Amino acid sequence: MSAGPLAGVRVVELGGLGPGPFCGMLLADLGAEVIRVDRPAEAGRATRHPVIHRGRTSIAVDLKHPEGADAVRKLIAGADAVIEGFRPGAVERLGLGPDVCLAANPALVYGRMTGWGQDGPLAQEPGHDINYIALAGALHAIGPAGGDPVPPVNLVGDFGGGGMLLALGLVSALLHARTSGEGQVVDAAMTDGTGLLLAMTYGFLAQGAWEDRPGVNLLDGGAPFYAVYRCADGGHVAVGAIEPQFYAALLDVLGLRDDERFARQRERAAWPAMKSALTALFATRPRDEWARAFDGKGACVTPVLSLTEAAAHPHNTARGTHRRGPHGGQEPAPAPRFSGTPAGEPAPAPVIGAHTGDALTAVAGLTHDDIDRLREKGIVG
Repeated sequence: MSAGPLAGVRVVELGGLGPGPFCGMLLADLGAEVIRVDRPAEAGRATRHPVIHRGRTSIAVDLKHPEGADAVRKLIAGADAVIEGFRPGAVERLGLGPDVCLAANPALVYGRMTGWGQDGPLAQEPGHDINYIALAGALHAIGPAGGDPVPPVNLVGDFGGGGMLLALGLVSALLHARTSGEGQVVDAAMTDGTGLLLAMTYGFLAQGAWEDRPGVNLLDGGAPFYAVYRCADGGHVAVGAIEPQFYAALLDVLGLRDDERFARQRERAAWPAMKSALTALFATRPRDEWARAFDGKGACVTPVLSLTEAAAHPHNTARGTHRRGPHGGQEPAPAPRFSGTPAGEPAPAPVIGAHTGDALTAVAGLTHDDIDRLREKGIVG
């Protein structure tokens, strides 16, 4: 049995890209058995996403064929949860919608991952992370004052407000199902999730402590003591000296303790002059020299590391934040950490369809003759 707090939980993941598979990875990392369903045409291929597809059991089934859909319905009947990330109505047309699946398995938790949600005026519109966070208000808040919004990779919509929130929803609903025997549908929309991530920002806005424009606020780079600065070598340092004691440590290292321009930390009228001075000062030395100067000083100043540098940083290596994946590169290790039910080492992402026969016989109850017949028809791979 898998290690981790979700050992014994079985999840069926109906293909998909981005946030749905990320949710599946999170659950698999924590011990769940996650059976991913891909198309027969891809059987025998290595996945294009070896990190996000790690830890899976992989089957290849044509969901558009009635016999394929029937095989997956039987698979779902033996599962605790489902993840699907298609446009609203798509799985219903395949005969795999929540009504059908819950009728056969009343304790099932049916997780639905979309950008816009299962209903609403935009429910049938296409989109990507950048569109969802734009409509949720997050993209507008990320960028320099007077400049253009900066897409934060696809971390906010796809993974933070999407896949991670779906994982929380699934685990919450699984707890309810375990105590009540009642399953349910979890409707996770990236717009909803992104809005939730903005909870503190909306709170500040309601209190009059946040201006509804980017680059002028406490936590968006507007404050000179919470900002990123370019160094002499083109690298950057991140300054987060919000509290008075950290601000004092910042000024001590920079030799600015007696500079009148920095005497009133929270006076917004003084911020432009403070930021201009810090910009000029940080530009006089290379990044790593600044990192050494601030090391151990308690000023909340750190170097801005690249992905490769982050994986090699002594703190991250000491904690095992990253691991060397089977593909040869670095990848994030499972998180968070559990004292009593620690997660095991994630299994490599399998070749697509590597477990089709085993999963459909062991879980869905098909015979080997059934599998051979479906394979001859091209329905499974």
